[in-house]
Amino acid sequence: MEKQNAFQISILASGSSGNSLFIETEKKKILVDAGLSGKKITSLLGEVGRKPEELDAILVTHEHRDHIHGVGVLARKYKLDVYANEKTWQAMSPLIGNVAVEQQHIFEMGKILTFGDMDIESFGVSHDAAAPQFYRFYKDGKSFVILTDTGYCSDYLRGTIRGADAYLMESNHDLEMLRMGAYPWNLKQRILGDRGHLSNEDGALVMTDILTDNTKRIYLGHLSRENNLKELAHMTMENVLYEHDLGVRETVHVYDTDPDKATELFVI
Repeated sequence: MEKQNAFQISILASGSSGNSLFIETEKKKILVDAGLSGKKITSLLGEVGRKPEELDAILVTHEHRDHIHGVGVLARKYKLDVYANEKTWQAMSPLIGNVAVEQQHIFEMGKILTFGDMDIESFGVSHDAAAPQFYRFYKDGKSFVILTDTGYCSDYLRGTIRGADAYLMESNHDLEMLRMGAYPWNLKQRILGDRGHLSNEDGALVMTDILTDNTKRIYLGHLSRENNLKELAHMTMENVLYEHDLGVRETVHVYDTDPDKATELFVI
């Protein structure tokens, strides 16, 4: 009989100012990224009744500050194993300070790592970092996907992430807010480019291709403070899913995330 509690997950923080996600199984507790101070991540873990000393590892997606700010501090203080691909290690090592060699682990793109009682699949994305990769977690027939920093979602990537039980999906910006906003043109071009970020509509259209009957939860991630609103992101996702007759608010539900407040633990 399929277990009902493969994973417990909280999106501790998601946004341009910092990103971190907590995921646990019966045997393991890990962070994906630690893009805030160690003190702030400790506080966010406390919001869901967890402590950093309970963690087993940190997985890193890429070397941008909003994903690695607290990695070195937490790794040193709590003797945590840190996993990233080789190019990301090379790019982030000068930024996070000394991490003991025995705590440094290579997790190459396109590979599957068995970590305790779960399998973790890494996949490359299109973003302006050394070798950005995100992750799909598998256990007991359930899976969870994180995809929050990509400007483009290829057919291959859509196939890789299709049919998960829950997603953290990028809804970075509203196109009109970005176009009309105060950002300089070169920054707007970066965000809108193939190595930038998915807009609300882009993220929603990706979901129409990858959502299956398994999918019950979609969390909207990495919202820009300057170029988006929770209400806009939420409405866009729901409207696009509704237009495609994909059971929004019936079989699949859309949830918001916050840049400095953890979501409640949810179970898949």
